[in-house]
Amino acid sequence: MKQQGDFLKQIHYLAVEGAIGAGKTSFASLLAARLTAKLILEEVEENPFIQKFYNDRGRYAFQTQLFFLLSRYRQQLEIGQKDLFHQIVVSDYMFAKDRIFANLNLNENEFSLYDRVAEILETHIPKPDFIIYLQATGKRLLKNVRERNRTYESSLEPEYIESVNEAYNHFFFNYTDAPVLIVDATEIDFVRNAEEFDEILKELNKGGKGTRYFKPLTHVKK
Repeated sequence: MKQQGDFLKQIHYLAVEGAIGAGKTSFASLLAARLTAKLILEEVEENPFIQKFYNDRGRYAFQTQLFFLLSRYRQQLEIGQKDLFHQIVVSDYMFAKDRIFANLNLNENEFSLYDRVAEILETHIPKPDFIIYLQATGKRLLKNVRERNRTYESSLEPEYIESVNEAYNHFFFNYTDAPVLIVDATEIDFVRNAEEFDEILKELNKGGKGTRYFKPLTHVKK
């Protein structure tokens, strides 16, 4: 299979997105290796408030969100200053998604303050040239979260995962700042099945504008 099509030679910054448990880090890592790209991974476990947040979201939401906002800003600013002009960059998140969680978890006063800070930061960072959104059902997301067995996620309720999933779907169904490939990832396992990963990459190589929906067919062969 062709490893890097003409489309991928024309872009610099590709973001992989998805709700909690969608497999965005795994997919981004595989994609970066295939494209010999620079990989940027979200610093989730470095957030000192993450465990407290999952145990008491109301009390620790603002601290958690502010840490993520500044951490993501630092990483994205680095992309804009150096990496964007040297090689393809693949990230397992996009800066704009920070607002998804802010809207879900912050109260009105907290969000007002967050929004003022975020608006200032957003003017200094690059936007992705293309986005892959891994979409899955809440049931599949919960299954993936349980299987990866991260300690700080042990208290996650199915209802919260479902609310995050709905917020992601709403965000990307209305997103217009860059082309989006929405991949139905509910029934596939691109980590264990190279055919499924290759099928998605082949679709990605087609490029295009706007939002496209793609359902890999290799799972039918199982």
